[in-house]
Amino acid sequence: MNRYTTALRTFSFATALAFAVIPALSAGSGGDSGGSTPGTNKPATPSPKKLKCKKGYVVKTVTVKGVKKKKCVKAVMGVLPDDELFQQGNALAREGEYDWALQVLALVQDQNQPDVQNMQGYSHRKSGRLEVAIGYYRKALDLNPDFVRAREYLGEGYASAGRLDLARIELAEIEKRCGVTCDEYKDLSDAIAKASN
Repeated sequence: MNRYTTALRTFSFATALAFAVIPALSAGSGGDSGGSTPGTNKPATPSPKKLKCKKGYVVKTVTVKGVKKKKCVKAVMGVLPDDELFQQGNALAREGEYDWALQVLALVQDQNQPDVQNMQGYSHRKSGRLEVAIGYYRKALDLNPDFVRAREYLGEGYASAGRLDLARIELAEIEKRCGVTCDEYKDLSDAIAKASN
C-alpha cells in the first residue's frame, strides 16, 4: 500500500468519524442537567468527590504503560475538555459541593451553553445567593427559551423567596413547553404548593 492510499484511508476514516460525532455534539441542551454530557448519551465522568480528590481538583483519565487510570489533577483552564468539566461540575453540584462545582464550571471555555449557565445558577441558589442565581438562569433562558429545567429551577428560587407570582409565571411557561405531566412541571408545582403553606 502506498502513502497516497494510506493517507486517503486515514482521511476517509477521520471524515466518517467526524460525521458520526458532530450530530451528537450539536444536539444542544435538551434541558436535562443530569449526569450525562449535554446533548449526548455519553455517561458522566466520575465525580471528583467520589474519587476522593481534594477541593479544587478534577478527575482526569491518564494512560500509564498502556493502562487507563483516573487521577486527581488541579482544576485549571484547559485541563479537561468542556464536556468533562461540565459533567464533573454538575456531579459536584448534585452532591452539595456548590462552591467546588462553581470553580469547575467557571473553567468551561464555552460559557454560552445553557446547561453550564443553569448549573452555575443552581449552585448559587443552593448556596443562598438567589439574586446571583437568577442572572445565570436568565442567561440560560436567553440561550434556550425552551430549557424547562432552567425554568423549573428559576421558579423554585422564586418560590423559596416568597415570590409565588413569578414562580407561577415560570410554571405556566413550562406547561406551554411540556405540559403538566413532565417532571419539571410537577417539581415546580410541588415547590409552589409547599411555599404557599
